Amino acid sequence: MLNEVHISVRQLTIVTIFFTVGSAILITPSGMAQLAKQDAWIAGLIGIGAGLLIVWFMSKLVSLYPQKNLTEILETLLGKWVGKIVSLLFITSLFSAPTAVLNDLGDFMTTQMMPETPIEAIIILFGIVVLIGVRLGIEVVARSAELLFPWFILLYLLLVLLVSFNIDPRHLQPVLENGFPPIWQAVLTFISVAFLPHVSLLLLLPSSMNRPAEFGRGIVLGSLIGSLMLVIVITLSIFVLGAEITSKSLFPSYVLAQKIDIGHFLQRVETIVAVMWFFSLYFRITLYMSSITVSLARIFNLKDYRPLVWPLGMLFIVMSFVVYPNVPFRQAWDARTWPSYILTVGLLLPLLLLVIHGLRRLFKKKQPQQA
Repeated sequence: MLNEVHISVRQLTIVTIFFTVGSAILITPSGMAQLAKQDAWIAGLIGIGAGLLIVWFMSKLVSLYPQKNLTEILETLLGKWVGKIVSLLFITSLFSAPTAVLNDLGDFMTTQMMPETPIEAIIILFGIVVLIGVRLGIEVVARSAELLFPWFILLYLLLVLLVSFNIDPRHLQPVLENGFPPIWQAVLTFISVAFLPHVSLLLLLPSSMNRPAEFGRGIVLGSLIGSLMLVIVITLSIFVLGAEITSKSLFPSYVLAQKIDIGHFLQRVETIVAVMWFFSLYFRITLYMSSITVSLARIFNLKDYRPLVWPLGMLFIVMSFVVYPNVPFRQAWDARTWPSYILTVGLLLPLLLLVIHGLRRLFKKKQPQQA
């Protein structure tokens, strides 16, 4: 049951786009503007280059072990028991990611659209829909993403087109006012949300491909398209709102859509952003939870992952209520804890595994010579 699914390169590209955009389209412009001010768009462009290099490293690791997921690669390189322990530690720590994203959804809905609705009700309802997707499997999720993708792109293009009427180029000036140090910090913020979490996809997708050799092409292309969409939104937020308002807004993209006013006729279309965000958010959380559930089943040698879905789902929903005790904790987590954690597992872990692979090959080559 764990390896009987097959998705195409096209579907991989689409789910990667959704995963890359994820919650970042609504939240990232604020954090980027706080650090780099009006130069946030420059940080985004630099972040694309650095992020694609990181994703390439991830795909290179997978290409060395075709049709093996990250848990299996860890067991191959580190040994069965050490590999299982490292995989279990990684998956346990990764559990905070989908719970935080689901909490973001609840926070957005209760502050912007449905203030009288309890956040618990929103989290439970959306969480159940996510768990249904996890139980149905990655093949069904990938097909759903393929069906919804044209509508997602249509809404995105509509947002970009309508917002373009409010552009003020003066908001981008002065360029590089504070030099490059703030930009490097913003780059780290960008890749920590848009690229480094892709390591979780390595837990699930490599063995699900119908053409495993094209996994790298699909994930790199999807990362490129998704990150370009994010940079365009960041740039438009600076262009229209200015760096000051963007940095102080909790959901700048939503505020950006509220500025749309064509002839006092076309107004209040911010639901465009909300619907786009629901699409991308759903697939990001579902891929996180699918990766965690399938990997746990593989670690414990279970034939089917589905018995784990609802027990893990209950823990997932409950943790979403308490993952952020208060606003200062959330700000500290997003600014310091999350970048440090995801840099460790998203960059250092794949690089370490590549080094171990190289050393193992070197050792095997020297053995016959010594004999």
